[in-house]
Amino acid sequence: MMFVEFLNFSKPIFQSIGILVLIVAYLTWLERKVAARMQSRIGPYFVGKPHGWLQPLADALKLMSKDDAKPKNSDSLLFSLGPMWVIVVSLSSFALLPFYFDHPMIDADLSLMLFLAISSLIIVGIFISGWSSNNKYALISVIRTTAQIISYEIPLVISLLIPCILIGSLNFGDLISSQKNTWIVFYPGLGQISFIIFFVSALAEGNRIPFDLPEAESELVSGYTTEYSGIKFALFYLAEYVHLFAISVLASIVFLGGPNGPFVNSNILIVIKALLFFTFILFIRWSFFRIRIDQLLRFNWIKLIPISFVALLAACFTRYIVGFN
Repeated sequence: MMFVEFLNFSKPIFQSIGILVLIVAYLTWLERKVAARMQSRIGPYFVGKPHGWLQPLADALKLMSKDDAKPKNSDSLLFSLGPMWVIVVSLSSFALLPFYFDHPMIDADLSLMLFLAISSLIIVGIFISGWSSNNKYALISVIRTTAQIISYEIPLVISLLIPCILIGSLNFGDLISSQKNTWIVFYPGLGQISFIIFFVSALAEGNRIPFDLPEAESELVSGYTTEYSGIKFALFYLAEYVHLFAISVLASIVFLGGPNGPFVNSNILIVIKALLFFTFILFIRWSFFRIRIDQLLRFNWIKLIPISFVALLAACFTRYIVGFN
């Protein structure tokens, strides 16, 4: 009886994880195809001709077949714990997002804040991975990562608070239902400003160009994953794309109406909008250059955060003084 109850409880969890891993696997394929087209190349081709459909499976098998090497003077426990921490936290954030079922697995009144709290724990796994590697490149990388993510958490949270203030709720369900007629990104002024702030902060949170300083190959080899190989490196690689897809789904729900569409309402629209958001991130990656760490931090503290606070005050004024409905 207890086993049957466990199966009934765990079935939606494993279904969600399976679908999520499948989507994320083909996000890697999509990124390589987009990069190839923008650079006049073919991209993945041979494995699963003619478009390389089986390339993600081949990459996974290749990484799992490699040796699991450890640096000689590393902290073995933390070195192994880091990638597991990062992938578990990345997957856990989807328990709050209604991207597959009609309702999220965890439906909390403050679901947006809980999502941000869980996502912010990723930095812990990255830090202990870089520190335990006993590698100077990895250590410099986690210092950069910590400074970057903590700095850009501020405008990211503010950009998400602006729609919540206008709507009057921190619940994903309320945010979705309030966008049946007009998506938040189309709200005059504040909708566009908050979306742009969110997009810029999301690039920094996901370590994507022009903000990929923690993994700057020309400076830090491979950043905090320099000493990792095999399945542990695969977990980091998977977690990066899971986190990016979570950010894309978040943008779809908060700014792009979630399942609400012009002609049909369906949860599949959440995934489609998230994929479009992710694809735009790919275009940014292959269109811009990497900036310096001092430029990254200066842009955030001198420009992005003041603009975010002004937009937040404008949202409060619009909601509580002018009267927004």
